[in-house]
Parts: sequence; structure tokens; C-alpha cells
Amino acid sequence: MARHARQPRKSAESGEGRGPSHRWWVLAVIGLAQLMVVLDATIVNIALPSAQQDLGFSDGNRQWIVTAYALAFGSLLLLGGRIADLVGRRVVFLTGLVGFAVASAIGGAAPSFEVLVLARTLQGMFGALLAPAALSLLTTTFTVPKERAKAFGIYGAIAGTGGAVGLLLGGVLTEYLDWRWCLYVNLLFALVAFVGGWRLLTAGAPTDRPKLDIPGTVLVSAGLFCIVFGFSRAETHPWSSPDTWAFLLAGVVLVAAFVWWQTRAAHPLLPMRVVLDRDRAASYLAMFISGGGLFGVFLFLTYFLQKSLFYSPVSTGLAFLPMIAVMIVTSVTTTNVLVPRVGAKPIVPLGMGIAAGGMVWLTTLDLNSTYFAHVLPPLVCLGLGLGMIFATAMNLATAGVSARDAGVASAMVNTSQQVGGSIGTALLNTLATSAAADYLAGRRPTPAAVAQAQLESYSTAYWWSAGFFAVGLLLTVTLYRRGVPQSHLVDEPAPVRA
Repeated sequence: MARHARQPRKSAESGEGRGPSHRWWVLAVIGLAQLMVVLDATIVNIALPSAQQDLGFSDGNRQWIVTAYALAFGSLLLLGGRIADLVGRRVVFLTGLVGFAVASAIGGAAPSFEVLVLARTLQGMFGALLAPAALSLLTTTFTVPKERAKAFGIYGAIAGTGGAVGLLLGGVLTEYLDWRWCLYVNLLFALVAFVGGWRLLTAGAPTDRPKLDIPGTVLVSAGLFCIVFGFSRAETHPWSSPDTWAFLLAGVVLVAAFVWWQTRAAHPLLPMRVVLDRDRAASYLAMFISGGGLFGVFLFLTYFLQKSLFYSPVSTGLAFLPMIAVMIVTSVTTTNVLVPRVGAKPIVPLGMGIAAGGMVWLTTLDLNSTYFAHVLPPLVCLGLGLGMIFATAMNLATAGVSARDAGVASAMVNTSQQVGGSIGTALLNTLATSAAADYLAGRRPTPAAVAQAQLESYSTAYWWSAGFFAVGLLLTVTLYRRGVPQSHLVDEPAPVRA
């Protein structure tokens, strides 16, 4: 294959042209910001019981601490990505950091439930600015294939393991300090990332600004809000309730209207050229499915370790560390060694299959299970599979995108993972609760029966998560093209416009 020898243009908002060492420092800043956004989706889960006792809100209201963040984050990601394309990635990145830090400070000092929910909503809004700006900066900074592979391997590992890091950090902060530090800790992350971004990222406005698609923005934001809200309501309301299905139906209609409008809008929010590429579409689906399936690990295995095996919050977080280590090694190895040689088609489907196998393995856990003999092996299996999925899918989801679409293409990655996680959480919670209720039907609710019912609920969640990954295997093996992606055949950086 002939190599293209094109001279790179310097990006107005990236590390391009400033030397390799500069670019790796940019990766450190971007990775830290992404870690803050991802871990905040789970770090508060560990703190919820303490926060509930301190602020005195009901069991029925506690879901809003998690849902408020998910609603704002998931519904505004595409808008945030387009704003980054329109205004400039550096300024949006730094604005997102400041806003996220301020919202975290408000949440940490919250005197009431209402203020805490407001703070979580603001966190989600600024996270929707920050996450796509971070990924699009990575996309426009690393354009040389070998460097890009390394960068996305590290970034993919951060995105995949952030939830587990949140569980560990939340356990440590809650157990040894106070639940409020689960929010205050973001100020440290944001400060370091802001100083690094201010010094390392070059100021400048995009040279080819797209215009904002107002109708498309309204349609997709409202549609994603309804979908995430509908599935969130399913956790506390039956599927037959209008509070659940009416929002889901409205969300589907609005998203369908958004897709129709994008084919006719003069300046679409999400140009169809971004999502109609086969490799890119397969990558978005991979992020969506793995985002949903991953919650089967973090949520239900956390409950199993704490409620069934009586682990402390810190011990629970430590239990996930081997999975994190395997994910990091696998992510870097996959994007640097395997994808440049064989492409994504065998890698991502194989990762889906391995992850499905890990989920099936988890169904064998019982009250006599031990960590090293029974919990660790499937966790390592899951780390291997997820490491093959995340970094590869993130890389191909943004490869070959023009700079003017980098923000919205990056936002689609985060949107896919976030909406997939929200849907997966609601579905798995509903199915697990039903399984526990079915087991207890006709039985005396003795402690032994209740404990076994919990095991039945966890097992049901693992089986369905395995099903998600099995569907992901079929979809990705069908959609991904054979061979090495074109972006891995170019050794010189392509022109980049910010």
C-alpha cells in the first residue's frame, strides 16, 4: 500500500506541530478530564446511603441523585459536541472543567436534597460540554496512526475503567472521610486538568464554523431526555404505566423526527455522513451495547460483594482492580498491535464474545463463593473482552472524520455509551427485581430465602448482560469491514482544521 506524504497543517486547538512530548501531556490532561466525568457516574452510588442519612430524603427520591446526572448528560451530549465544533474545543473544554468543578462544589456543600439534585443536573450539563470536547481534542491532536493507536488505547482504558475507579474512590472517601468528598474530589481533578489545558492547548477559533441546527438540537435533546427518563422511571414504575411507556414512545418519535430532519437540514447537527460509515456505525453500536452490559458488572457485582459476601466499600472497590489492570493492558495492546494488523472485524466481535462468556461465568456465584477462586476469574475475562471493545470502538468511531465534525462524532461515542448505560441499568434492575420477587413467591421470607432471592436476581442480570454482548457480537461481526482501517495505512498526519 502506497504511503501518503502530505504535510500537516497545525491545528488551532490541538497539540499538533508542538512535538510528541507535548502531545502526550495533552493526552494526560484530556484523560484526567474524561476520568472525572466517567467516574462521577458511579462514585456517588457508594455515597448514596450516607448522603440519604445526612440529608433525610426518602428511598423513592434517592434515584434522582443518579438520574439527574444521567438525564442532563445523555440528552445534551450532541449539543455539547456541536458547540465544541462551533465555538472552539479549547474554550469549551476549559468552560466544561470550570462548570463541572463549580457544580461539584455546590453538591458537596448541599444543605438539602433539592440542592444536591440541582448540583447533579449542573454536573451533567457541563459534563456534556466537557466529554465530547475532550475526545475531539484527542482526535485532532493524534493524527499519526501509531501515536493515535497508543493514545486511544489509553483513552479507551480510562473510559472503560472509570466506573470501577469511581466505586473504589467512592468507597475510600465515604469510609474514611465523608460522602461530600465524593463531590469535592472533582475540584482537584478539574484544577489539575484546567491548568494543564490552559498551558498546553493552543487558543484559536475553528476556521470553518458550522452553523447550529436549532430544530435538530431541540428534537434530539428532547428525544434523548424522554428515552433516558422513561427507562429511569421503569426502575420504580411498571412498564405498563404511562409514566414509563409514554416517555419512551415520545422519545422514539422525537429521535425518528430528528433523523428525518437531519436528511433535510442545510446545516445538520449530526450529519448523516458521520453515522452512515459502516465502521463508525458498528463502533457506536459497540459502545451502546457494552455500556449497557457493563452495568451488569459494576452494579450487581457490587451488591453481591457487599450484601452477600459482606465486603466493605473499600474492599469492593479493590476487588475490581484486576479487571481494570487487564482492561488497560488489553486496550493498549489491541489498538497498537492487533488492529493495525488485522482490523477491527475480528477484534471487537471477539471481545463481545469473551465479555458474554465472563457474564455467564458470573452466574455461577453463590453464598459460598470466594474471591480468588470464583470472582476473580470472570472479572479477568471481562477485563479482557471489554479492553478489546472500548479502545478499538472509540478509535474507529472518530477515525477519518473531518475536523468540522470531530466534536459531534466524539459526542456520539459518549451518547452511545451513556444512553446504553441508562437503558441497561433500568432493564437489568427491572428484570432482577422481578426475578427476586418470583423466587420469594409462595416462600416464607426467611433470611436464607431472601439471600437466595438476591442471588437469583444477580444471576438474571448477568444472563441478560451476556445476551446484550451476544447481540453485540452478531452486529459488529456483520457491520465492521474486513481488513485494516484506512486510517491505519497512513504514516503521516493528515491536514487538521480546528
